[in-house]
Amino acid sequence: MAHLLISAAHKSSGKTTVTLGLCAALTARGMTVQPFKKGPDYIDPMWLSIAARRACYNLDFHTMSPGEIRSLFVSRAAGADLSLIEGNKGLHDGLSLDGSNSNAALAKLIHAPVVLVLDTRGMTRGVAPLVLGFQAFDPAVEVAGVILNQVGGVRHEQKLRSILDEYTDVPVLGAVRRDPRVEISERHLGLVPSNEAQGARATVARLADAIAEQVDLETLSGLARNTVVPAVTPEVGQGTFRGRLRIAIARDAAFGFYYADDLEALTAAGADLIPFDTLKDARLPEADAIIIGGGFPEVHARALEANVPLRQAIRRAIESGLPAYAECGGLMYLSRTIRWRGASFEMVGVLPADVQMSERPQGRGYARVQETSDSPWPRAADTTMSVPCHEFHYSRLEKLEPGLAYAYQLLRGTGIDGERDGIVYRNLLASYVHLRNTGRSRWTDRFLAFVSSRQ
Repeated sequence: MAHLLISAAHKSSGKTTVTLGLCAALTARGMTVQPFKKGPDYIDPMWLSIAARRACYNLDFHTMSPGEIRSLFVSRAAGADLSLIEGNKGLHDGLSLDGSNSNAALAKLIHAPVVLVLDTRGMTRGVAPLVLGFQAFDPAVEVAGVILNQVGGVRHEQKLRSILDEYTDVPVLGAVRRDPRVEISERHLGLVPSNEAQGARATVARLADAIAEQVDLETLSGLARNTVVPAVTPEVGQGTFRGRLRIAIARDAAFGFYYADDLEALTAAGADLIPFDTLKDARLPEADAIIIGGGFPEVHARALEANVPLRQAIRRAIESGLPAYAECGGLMYLSRTIRWRGASFEMVGVLPADVQMSERPQGRGYARVQETSDSPWPRAADTTMSVPCHEFHYSRLEKLEPGLAYAYQLLRGTGIDGERDGIVYRNLLASYVHLRNTGRSRWTDRFLAFVSSRQ
């Protein structure tokens, strides 16, 4: 199984841009490239899916067991000519001091050779001890090659190549020059989502051209072909619900944060996912339930406010008892108002709270919750089990009405008030934390069972 993990010495080294370019350039050559992303992320996978023309899947130690990671990887990589896994942060970075949830740990788990993307700004001879240090720190991690990034020019490139050739045995697979034409806009949650970026495909095409010109794709592909197929274990994230339900799901520029395998789990269990556009559609599709995922509703707040008919339709549906699930951006959309940059915008108004945007994150990173007795979904087999999840929001809820019911007690994270998350109102559950459908939290199955019980 041909696969490589694209990592870096530290975050913001350009590995996302390089990985996007590699996916697009190799796909343009006729290869079937399967992208993966390490850790909890929605935005990078959107871009990677465009670049590879295939759904991108997340591999995350926090929400998945090692067996699930291997199983998901092998099953989705099957049939691809090459799989590329984009790491997060640096190769050895992670929450655990022993590195058990780092990119390096993932590389060892799935036997992936590592290609390091190195930001070479202000660097010449120092590149050698940097690479040698990564080789020596954990010899079980194979540093198969490096891609020099942000190279200043021909002379800079020649010096870097000569130094690495003199002091290391790691091949230089390419040197990518500084070029603002292939940069992707950034804002508070990282890269602009591909579902709203103007000219996303044109940007990916420019990246493909730049990488094809400056990276030895043949050598890189050859390194991947020497890898070992990881042992496969049965997927344990599959649920037991089997039925036929219509689920209206928000899929547009404002809301698009969904895990590909979660959507597949919903479909496999018998749900027909009916997309609707919160910015353009005047009516809600006929459905048995609603899902509104994360996104950037504040950026589209004016357009969301202007679509009065849909806001009213969603409020009527939830008030009448239609089951609904909302995460983060969806929670914000269902509130009374969103206040951002000095302006206030009317939202759906089904949740008795106002959203205030901040310049700094109000909650970020891995979270862990325990369900309360107010959780509306069917009880988990082990009611004492904590649920791994994650959050990343620059907003907070204000003017919350007292006496609200909450589905979650926070064990780690910020949630709504530092102690609780998951507002329960009628048949709606709306939270800041994002769930992932795995053996530790089969949320898709439980949600569908809940929807079925309300038929």
